[in-house]
Amino acid sequence: MAARQTRFSNFNLVSIALGLAFLYLPIAILVIYSFNASRLVTVWGGWSLRWYTEFFNDEAMLSAAWMSLRVAFCSATAATLLGTLAALGLARGERFKGRTLFSGMLYAPLVMPEVITGLSLLLLFVAIDAGRGFWTVTIAHTTLTMCFVTVVVQSRLSTLDRSLEEAAMDLGCSPAQAFIAVTLPLMLPSIAAGWMLAFTLSLDDLVIASFTTGPGSATLPIRIYSEVRLGVKPEINAICTLVVAAVAVVIVAASLASKLSNEQGKSAAPL
Repeated sequence: MAARQTRFSNFNLVSIALGLAFLYLPIAILVIYSFNASRLVTVWGGWSLRWYTEFFNDEAMLSAAWMSLRVAFCSATAATLLGTLAALGLARGERFKGRTLFSGMLYAPLVMPEVITGLSLLLLFVAIDAGRGFWTVTIAHTTLTMCFVTVVVQSRLSTLDRSLEEAAMDLGCSPAQAFIAVTLPLMLPSIAAGWMLAFTLSLDDLVIASFTTGPGSATLPIRIYSEVRLGVKPEINAICTLVVAAVAVVIVAASLASKLSNEQGKSAAPL
């Protein structure tokens, strides 16, 4: 029996190792080759920061990166505000007619192919004669990421003990004061996690942005894609490494926010 469990354990370890290698080995190779001194992507020429210097001297790439950061910040902020309100309405609001339809429409972008979402938004902007650019991309990304924020915040609200609010109201708080003093602080880690998730999704999006962007407002993924079609340059490795580093920082921050949320939930739980 012990030998069987050992074999099973070894099989699990090998499976996990292969899975992690499949996911992260290409990224590790990309990061290493971003420090390659050679102009040929597949030929190692020694360690160098040359291509990072090239990136910071490339005005077109820097403009695209700044465009992506602005869109990601604005869309993540708007999606967090709207998604939090939607989560409150679903988790704490009274039952209303059309609630099922509202929930279905809210969560539709989670499973809807991005091509369909991007095309539908493009047709909308053309129908209302909206000039495509920064704001159309921001609206499109807000539509895409709002549902993710709603899921994160609603899952947090479903675990909160409503007796804490009731206790605050028994002590003289109004419903609004009880929400601000008790519920909102417990929600903040999930709201922060939702914002960081929305920021990452917006920063990474290519398909929807390609439908809704216009001349002079290309995001970084669009710019990278246009460059890669002509051949992979070592500068692309440097850019992608910086994006990976930024996403890693966001993931770590989201993990810390989730951990803080869980700890707050445990400390606020009644004995």
